[in-house]
Amino acid sequence: MNVRRRYGTALALPFLGLLLAGCGIRATEVPTDFGAAPSRVPCTLTEPDVSPQAVRGVPVQVFLLCGSSLVTVDRAVQVPDGTADAQRRVIVAQGLLDQLAQAPSSGERDAGYTTDVRGGMTVSGPGAKDPKDALRLSNSPADLTSYALAQLVCTFSDSAAAEGDGSVILGGPDAAPLRRYECTDDVRTDPGTKAPPSSEVTGG
Repeated sequence: MNVRRRYGTALALPFLGLLLAGCGIRATEVPTDFGAAPSRVPCTLTEPDVSPQAVRGVPVQVFLLCGSSLVTVDRAVQVPDGTADAQRRVIVAQGLLDQLAQAPSSGERDAGYTTDVRGGMTVSGPGAKDPKDALRLSNSPADLTSYALAQLVCTFSDSAAAEGDGSVILGGPDAAPLRRYECTDDVRTDPGTKAPPSSEVTGG
């Protein structure tokens, strides 16, 4: 009699387990705590940026990195009144470069924004034999990281520093070759692997 009862109990236990599983109840012997679910980078500022970067001046936009993409943020650059157009382009370009090299504000960092452009780089206007809309960097564009180059190309090409056709002519110091770079949707979406399309510029 006892043997039969134990045998019946042994058969009933797996059946009970199946019933519990069917009801969505998972038996566990040890409490588990995996912590909170990982948060996703919002890439959206929750409040207006009132950092020192948002000073008065000519409103501009620069491209910062967020996740694996380029995202625009509002900035301002200082341009003295009465500046000639040719010099204005260079002043705007240097202002944009300086803004890209600055660390993002605390609000931008919280939203996941970063920059790959390093400080200390300068930009100048065209050389004697360069096209009038060329910009020359103190560092060769080829020496920049793919992210930094994408940030520069997309920021410059979308500003008063370029001709407004979605491209910008960039070169390094001295007589380094010039190239026309384009900011495309692919570059904005994946600047780490999609280099800005470029073509050689041969004359002024």
